[in-house]
Amino acid sequence: MENLRTRIDSAFEAFGRAIFRNRIKTLLLMLVLIAGFLSQVPGITFDESNESYFHEDDPTISEYKAFRDQFGREEIVIIAVNPPEVFDRVFLEKLRDFHRALEEKVPFLEKVTSLINVRDTRGKGDVLIVEDLLKTIPETPEKMARLKERVLSSALYRNFLISEDGRFTTVVIEPFAYSPGKKEGELLAGFEDTADQARDGADEKRVSLTVEENIELVRAIEEVIAAFEAPDFPLHAAGGPVMDVFFNKAMERDMGLFMALAVLAIGLFLLVLFRRFSGVVLPLLVVVLSLLSTIGLMAATGVSFTIPTTILPSFLLAVSVGATVHLLAIFFKDFLKHGDKERAIVYAMGHSGLPIAMTSFTTAAGLFAFSTAEVAPVAHLGIFAGIGILIALVYTLVLVPALLAIWPLRQLPRLAGKRHGEGFDRLLTGIADFATSHAWGIVIVSTAVMALAVVGLFSLRFSMNFVEWIPPSQQIRRSIDLIDKELKGSVSLEIVIDTGRENGLYDPAIMGNIESLARFAEQYRNEAGTIFVGKTNSVVKVLKETNKALNENRQEFYTIPKSRELIAQELLLFENSGSDDLESLVDSQFSKARLSIMVPWDDAAVYVNFVSDLRKEAGRLFGNRAEITVTGTLNLFTQMMFTMMRSMAKAYIIAGVVITLMMMLLIGSLRLGLLSMVINFSSILITMGLIMGFAGIPLDAFTLLIGGIALGLAVDDTIHFFHNFRRYYGESGDVREAVRQTLLTAGRAMLFTTLVLVTGFWMFMLATMNNVFNFGLLTGVTLILALLADFLLAPALLVLVTRTSYGRTLTEKWSEKRYPAESQETGTANALT
Repeated sequence: MENLRTRIDSAFEAFGRAIFRNRIKTLLLMLVLIAGFLSQVPGITFDESNESYFHEDDPTISEYKAFRDQFGREEIVIIAVNPPEVFDRVFLEKLRDFHRALEEKVPFLEKVTSLINVRDTRGKGDVLIVEDLLKTIPETPEKMARLKERVLSSALYRNFLISEDGRFTTVVIEPFAYSPGKKEGELLAGFEDTADQARDGADEKRVSLTVEENIELVRAIEEVIAAFEAPDFPLHAAGGPVMDVFFNKAMERDMGLFMALAVLAIGLFLLVLFRRFSGVVLPLLVVVLSLLSTIGLMAATGVSFTIPTTILPSFLLAVSVGATVHLLAIFFKDFLKHGDKERAIVYAMGHSGLPIAMTSFTTAAGLFAFSTAEVAPVAHLGIFAGIGILIALVYTLVLVPALLAIWPLRQLPRLAGKRHGEGFDRLLTGIADFATSHAWGIVIVSTAVMALAVVGLFSLRFSMNFVEWIPPSQQIRRSIDLIDKELKGSVSLEIVIDTGRENGLYDPAIMGNIESLARFAEQYRNEAGTIFVGKTNSVVKVLKETNKALNENRQEFYTIPKSRELIAQELLLFENSGSDDLESLVDSQFSKARLSIMVPWDDAAVYVNFVSDLRKEAGRLFGNRAEITVTGTLNLFTQMMFTMMRSMAKAYIIAGVVITLMMMLLIGSLRLGLLSMVINFSSILITMGLIMGFAGIPLDAFTLLIGGIALGLAVDDTIHFFHNFRRYYGESGDVREAVRQTLLTAGRAMLFTTLVLVTGFWMFMLATMNNVFNFGLLTGVTLILALLADFLLAPALLVLVTRTSYGRTLTEKWSEKRYPAESQETGTANALT
C-alpha cells in the first residue's frame, strides 16, 4: 500500500512537471473544453412545475399526463373576492367587468368561470335550458334575494364560486393544458384558434405550457387584478400557476443573491488567507468556471433548474474552492523558499494531488448516491453537483498549474519577529492536549449525546408541503390560507373511471358508484379531524341537474335516472343545449369520466391514508366493471412522499458504503476506516436526531439532502486528519504528539474549508422559502459538528484504540513504516499562517 501511495505521488509530480513544460498547449486545450461548456449556458431553463419532481418514465407522471390529454389542465387560478355584499347590483356589475377584462387581456386562457357565466340548468315545460347564471343582473331587491337563495342552495356553486356563508365569491381561471406555440407578438391575439390548437392534435407531441408562457399568464392576471382591486373589491389570487410563478421568481432571486454573496465571502477568505492577488483570482476562477461548466452541461442534457436544484450554484462555489486552496497553499509555501515555479508546482502536485483527488472523489460519491433518487430534482442535484466537484478537480489539477506557470509572481517578504499565528497555534495545541488527555470523558459524553440523538430519530417525520415553504408574510401564502379557509379547498385529487367500452357511462350502476365514491370522499374524516373535502364534481351532477330540470325543476328529481336509455337521452339533451361543460368531465365516447375532489392545501403526509382509502373504496365499488386511476396534484404530492422515503434510504446506504470503502482504501486499515466513519456519521446523527427530531423539523425535499451532502463534505476533513496522523504517528510513535502535529498543520486547512462551507450554506438562510432556510442552517450546523468531531472525538478515540491489543498491533505495524519528515499538509499549514 505504501509503495502504491509513493508511486501515485510520483505520478502527480510528473504530471505537474508536464503541465509546466507544456503550459501553452494545456491552456489552449482547457480553453476549448471550457468554451464548449460555456456555449451551452444560455440554454438553461427553469421548471417549478409539479411534474418536474418526477422522471419522465415514472408511471405517476404518465398517468397525470394522460389525464391532462383527455380532460385538460386541472391546475387552476382561483381569485377570491370579499366585498361588503356579494349579492349587490353594483358589485355584480364590477364582477362582470372584471370577468370580461380577464377574458380579453389574459393569454393562454381556456376558460373563465364566475357567477357571471356559470351554468344555470332549468326546465321550461319540456325544454331544457342551460344558460349563463347572470345573463342579466337582477334590478330589484326581490329578484336579488331569489338569486341569492338559488346560488347558496346549489351544490354546484357552493365552495366553488360562493362560500357557504355567502361572503366570498370566486373567479376561476383554467389555463391551456399545452403550449399553443404562438410567437411573442401573437400572445394576445387569436384566443379561440389557439384554444382549438391546444386541444387538437392528439397524435402530435405536445408540450405543457412553458415557464415563460405561465409567467405571461400570471402577469396578465396580476395586471387586471391591480386595475380592479379596491377597498370594496379586495382580490386574493391562488392556485397552481400562481404558486409556480412565485417559486420561479424566488428561485431566480435567491440564486443571484446566493452566488453574489458566495463569491464575495470566498474572495474575502482568500484575501485574508493568501494576501496576494493571484491567491484570490485563481481559486475564484476555478469555482466560477466549474459552476458555469456544470450549468452548461445541464443545459446541454436538457435538465432544468428546479426548486431543489437552486442550491447547486452556491453549493458548488463554496465546496469546489477547497481543493484549489490546498494546492495553492503548498505551492506558495514552497515557492517562497526558492522562487522556482516549476519546482514549486511539482512539489505541490506531489504532496497534495492524492488527498485532493480523494477528498473530491469522496464528496462526489456522497452526491452521486442521490442519483438513484426517484425524486427527479434530487437525482439531478446529486448527478450534477457530483460532476461539478469532479470538473473543479480537473480545473484545479490541470488549469491552475498551467496558469501558475505563466502568472508573474513575486516572493513576498516573510513576516519578521514573532511568528504570525502563534496564538492560533496555542489554541490548536490546547485542543489537541485536551482531546488526548480527556479521551474517556469525550467518548462518554459523545456516546450519551448520540444515544439521545437516536431517540430523537424516532420523532423524525417526512413532509411534502409546498405551502409551508412560503413564509406567512408573503401575499400568496395569505391568499392560499384564506381560500382554503373560506372555500374549503384549492388543490385537487382526480379519479378517472374508465369503463373500457363506448357509452359505458350510461350504465345507472356506474353513475351510482361515481356518486357513492363522491359521497364517501365528502364524508371522509381522519381521526385527528384534519382532513375534509370541500367539494366534488363529476358528470353525475350534470345528469342530476338535467333530470331535475326535465321534471318541472322539482328537487326530488335531483337524482340519477333509473334506466340506461334515459341517462343517454338526458346527456344528449345537455350536450345539445350549447354548454361545453361535459367536455372536461367525460370523453367523447362516454367511456371515461373524472371525479374531481377539492381539498385544502396541507402536508402530503396527512393525505397519504386518504388517497389510499379512496383507492380501496373505488376498487370495492367498481370491481372489474371499470379501471380506476388516481391522479391530480394531490396524488403527485403523496407519491412524492413514498419516493422521498425510498430515495433517502437508498441514497444514504449507498453513500455510507461507498465512502466507507474509499476511506478504508485511503487510510489503509479496515478498522480505522470504520472508526473514521463513526466520527463522520456522529455529526449527521446529532443533527437529524437531536436537532431535527426534537425540534419537529421534517424531512422534506431539501432537508433529506443534509445527510448525504454533509457526509461527502465532512469526510474531506477526516481524510486530511487521518492522512496526517498516520505520517506523524509513524515518525514519533506517540499518539498525543501525532495529534498535536496534525492539528497544527492539517487543522488550519480543515478550519478554513469548514468556515468557507458553513458561510456558503448559511447564506441559504437569506432565502425566500422556509425549507431552503432550514437546509442551509442545518447543513452548516452539521459541518461545524463534524469539525468538532475531528478535533475532539477523533483524537480521543485514537488514544483509546492504542491502549488495546489491537492498538498495539497497529503501533507495531505503523512503527515499521516511516514517512518522509515533512507532512503533506505542512505546506498548507505554513501557507495558512
